[in-house]
Amino acid sequence: MKFSENELKIWLLAIRPKTLPAAAAPVIVGSAVAIMEGQFKWAPGLAALAGALLLQIGANLANDVFDFHKGADNESRLGPTRVTQAGLLTSAQVLRGMWIVFGLATSFGIYLVSVAGWPVIAIGIFSILAALAYTGGPFPLGYYGLGDVAVFIFFGPVAVCGTYFVQAGTVSATAIWASIPMGLLTVAILVVNNLRDIETDRMVGKKTLAVRLGEQGAQWEYALCLLGAYLNPLVMGLVGVSSFWVLLSWLSVPIAIRLMRMMINEKGRALNKALSGTGQLELLYGILLGLGLVLTHHLC
Repeated sequence: MKFSENELKIWLLAIRPKTLPAAAAPVIVGSAVAIMEGQFKWAPGLAALAGALLLQIGANLANDVFDFHKGADNESRLGPTRVTQAGLLTSAQVLRGMWIVFGLATSFGIYLVSVAGWPVIAIGIFSILAALAYTGGPFPLGYYGLGDVAVFIFFGPVAVCGTYFVQAGTVSATAIWASIPMGLLTVAILVVNNLRDIETDRMVGKKTLAVRLGEQGAQWEYALCLLGAYLNPLVMGLVGVSSFWVLLSWLSVPIAIRLMRMMINEKGRALNKALSGTGQLELLYGILLGLGLVLTHHLC
């Protein structure tokens, strides 16, 4: 199948590349834990990264079409363009693309099953179901204030520990601890998105946690996610699951402070900068945390 340059741009818009750091960062951290504990394997680590990115893309396509059909995406939308709502692609095209992407993710999953066994099947099935259930199905999690919990679970413990598991065949305490800040930072991305859309979500009955908590409550949730993420490395050092090299993640604190100020002072479409910024923060934090874990292996 060949695409014109314009069609490629439209599909790139649908894929939403700026969301991909949220998928990559937990895998980076999970592989860094594997390096720290002498369990790292290139092939499973890269397959986990590819699978995570494809699952995120599939979820983006699912949200694009399901939000449109539920009325959450309309002419009042403040976020980046959604291709179904804008009429750039039909629902059938987006759904077809979604299933192709999930199929590609499954192909990497099959390889990981051959490496790490049946638990990978469960991880893959529940990850795809969660991606579909976030805005689709009879009980869309994002519409009932449960999206934050789902995001924490699948971008934190599932992503980090799953990446470690396919390399080590088990899950360590360090992997569990390291998964917490990654989950919290991904929730922070969601909070920015939901705070930006709080008024339009209210109008269509999308009861996100931001809608339930209100504007100030969402700002507090964002602040607590960041605070928890930055306290976690200190606790990891204190309880002895890693060295204090993981405090390298604190080098990203100035960016977090700037983003928190944006969350307090900005509203509506202006929060799109905070949204992309929080994704970049998670990627930088994950790289720095991962570097601290690797240095623990080499220097301690």
